[in-house]
Amino acid sequence: MTRALITGGASGLGAATATRLRQDGIEVVTVDIAGDCDVVLDITDEDAVVAAAAELGAIDVLVNSAGIVGPNTPLVTTTTAQWRGVLDVNVIGTVAMMRAFVPGMVERGWGRVVNIASMAGKDGNPNLAIYSASKAAVIALTKSAGKELATTGVLVNAIAPAVIATPMNDETAPEVLAHITSLIPMKRVGRADEVAELIAWLTSDKVSFSTGAVYDISGGRATY
Repeated sequence: MTRALITGGASGLGAATATRLRQDGIEVVTVDIAGDCDVVLDITDEDAVVAAAAELGAIDVLVNSAGIVGPNTPLVTTTTAQWRGVLDVNVIGTVAMMRAFVPGMVERGWGRVVNIASMAGKDGNPNLAIYSASKAAVIALTKSAGKELATTGVLVNAIAPAVIATPMNDETAPEVLAHITSLIPMKRVGRADEVAELIAWLTSDKVSFSTGAVYDISGGRATY
């Protein structure tokens, strides 16, 4: 049986993806720092990640869904601590999970990694420089890893959602939410189940000749 691990699995896109993958008969392990998850894990704690990997054993599918938005503030008022806080989760945490679980996939000759980036990583959202930069880093990380692993049977792809109705966006300032929704030609926010469907496809055998790619799910917002 295929085993999947989903970070940020207690809510939002992670929880929706867990539900969708289980419908395909995949054994899913959800991890999060709190809430309704199978394993409580802080992905910014490298030692804890290594220990979790040793305890969990073989994982065939890794979905890096854990992420934080960070402060909604102009670039010049951001602090170094704020930058480190967001980058630690969105980038370093993703890297830590890949380092822990990808080697086993390579050994077995099959694996799927899906990193959740954002349209903010392509377009840059005003007053969200930290978040935008972190998601741009996830995109570049995905492209590099996809090329490194291209002949191993392990595919690494990313998705770039526009704004999606999730608990993470409940804390987004209303004016920011209105601005980024106005950029979507479909004139609505996305649903978590719509994103989960794309992730389910990317974690399956149906995808065989795509790696290091970024799949937009933006209601038409994407411009490149």
